[in-house]
Amino acid sequence: MKKIVILYILTLAVVNTLSAFSPRPKPLTVTSPDGRLTLHVHTGDTLAYSVTFKNQAIVLTSPIALVLPDRVLGAKPKVAKTTTRKNKSNLTLPYGSTKTLDDQYNELEVTFEGNYALTFRAYNEGVAYRFSTTLASTIRIVNERASFNLTGDPAAIFPESDVWTSWEVPYVPYTSVSAIAENKKALTPVLFSYDPIRVVIAEADVTDYPGMYVGKHNGKLQGTWAGFPARTEMGSWGNFVSVVKERAPYIADTRGTRTFPWRIIIATDDDRTLVSNKLVYKLARPSVLGNDLSWIKPGKAAWEWWHDAIVKDAGIPTGMENRNTALYKHYIDFAAANHLEYVMIDAGWSNIFDLSKVNPKVDVQEVIRYGKSKNVGVFLWCVATTLMNDPDKNMDLISKWGAVGLKVDFIDRDDQLAIRWFEDIAGAAAKKKLMINFHGCSKPTGLERTYPNIVNYEAVRGAECSKWDLTANPGHHVLIPFIRMLAGPLDYTPGGMRNKTQAAFKPIDPGLPSTQGTRCHELAMYVLFDQPFAMLCDSPEEYRKYPDIMKYLSAVPTSFDETRVLNAKLGQYATVAKRKDNRWFVGAMTDWDGRTLPLDFSFLPSGKTFKAEVYTDGTDNQDAAQYTCRTLDVTNRSKTDLVLAPGGGAVVYIHE
Repeated sequence: MKKIVILYILTLAVVNTLSAFSPRPKPLTVTSPDGRLTLHVHTGDTLAYSVTFKNQAIVLTSPIALVLPDRVLGAKPKVAKTTTRKNKSNLTLPYGSTKTLDDQYNELEVTFEGNYALTFRAYNEGVAYRFSTTLASTIRIVNERASFNLTGDPAAIFPESDVWTSWEVPYVPYTSVSAIAENKKALTPVLFSYDPIRVVIAEADVTDYPGMYVGKHNGKLQGTWAGFPARTEMGSWGNFVSVVKERAPYIADTRGTRTFPWRIIIATDDDRTLVSNKLVYKLARPSVLGNDLSWIKPGKAAWEWWHDAIVKDAGIPTGMENRNTALYKHYIDFAAANHLEYVMIDAGWSNIFDLSKVNPKVDVQEVIRYGKSKNVGVFLWCVATTLMNDPDKNMDLISKWGAVGLKVDFIDRDDQLAIRWFEDIAGAAAKKKLMINFHGCSKPTGLERTYPNIVNYEAVRGAECSKWDLTANPGHHVLIPFIRMLAGPLDYTPGGMRNKTQAAFKPIDPGLPSTQGTRCHELAMYVLFDQPFAMLCDSPEEYRKYPDIMKYLSAVPTSFDETRVLNAKLGQYATVAKRKDNRWFVGAMTDWDGRTLPLDFSFLPSGKTFKAEVYTDGTDNQDAAQYTCRTLDVTNRSKTDLVLAPGGGAVVYIHE
């Protein structure tokens, strides 16, 4: 008996020893079609992922989970099954920076015991994962764990926000993640740099769920979300903004059977690919609006707000106090004469709280009728909360008047309820065939693919800030295409014609504001920035002074068939060529450093000679408004140099 007991003890010791050294579950992997990016899935005690780029670790093991009141999806995960698939297709876009997108990826879906799953995808542009659940009819998400354990201590460009209510923020540079203060948070997309490798954290397909920020907590980067709004009241600007006064200790109440937003890691060692990256769009839900999208028409708009409606050569009283039927007809005449598709009528045409109570100075229906007679559509501004009081009734009213779209302002939130508003507004507008330009809004996450009648989002520190401070400057402009534009289109509102050097610029409000950087720098925004609905922010009077510039602004479209990024360096410069039919438009811009950028016309078809109208900065670096315009004969073998002044730019209009 004694021998049996000893043998049992020895056997148990051996089993325990072997268990201690037993291997953890082997990570599952999914690799991008080009083999450069690999996403590793770890299913040990805690569900986690890691990412390698060109066999170099960029994201170390990072736990992920959905926290419910009674359990944590991702804790002690037990794999039920795995499935893989490959996708190789093309997406056809109704409008945008290109007609088609390559939609090639490899996918791994892991189903876990407990009625949840994760889908992992690897594209050449980046990797992404999302949770899905098949639970009770409704569930509460107390929190989500999305950690981003970046290797090393990379530099960061942080679109920093200390609140949950603003997306028009400057980019704050940090030499390292360790230099970021504890509990600071940034909007997404947010960029980290190992130079030359860039890593961008973003999200896509955010519906019925709050938007994600990336914050530093306990020295680590992780997702953070606004709590569910438990109590709101009207306040902020003129008491017409829904302000959260109390937040619940959870982030969402939602359907139990659903997919959740994509969490995205973009990695590249070529800055040009950031400018053309459309991964957020690819991961969004396809359009729900059917096949007839003929009523959705991108275009440019004359707009009165930025320059305080001052048009000194109009022959009638102008200025904000004189916004009336006659003045808006003047804007329509200007738009029609210069082939602009729209006029944007900003705040003041109606009672803020009741769209049916129209300012007696502005006969809105007559303005819209007059615009139609000139083939110019009219967008009308409104406050989101007023619109949401009765969206169907308000949309019906706007539609009956004949307006083509709405600029919806002051949402100023991205908690779960606010995110619902975006889709509710887009859906109600689509029923009346109205386009939507979201302003005072959170960043896009692909909803414009689902509802293509969303033709633009603000969510950028734009030209309006030239009225107030120094933040809308060339250094900021050459960050936008590499960071914010990855999320989707943006309403920067370019076109300022009173251009100043860094030394000469001063904010002006009220009155006629200026912009920082050269005039050609400003013109380049119409090519570099993705903006299907684009403003001409300055006074018609200013454009009339320069017929050659107005020729370019009339010609440059807001939707293109093809985009090529010719050269780019994060925060320093970029040159982009975009094609519409057989015409090409090239835009180049630099930061506050002057530089010479090569332009190789090899993107043109062979065997043809084209006219290239080249707009470049003048030679006097003290006069930012100075420019030259010359015409060249070019072929696909031609080359030239674009000489950019400090804060400068260049544009080229190429046609037969």
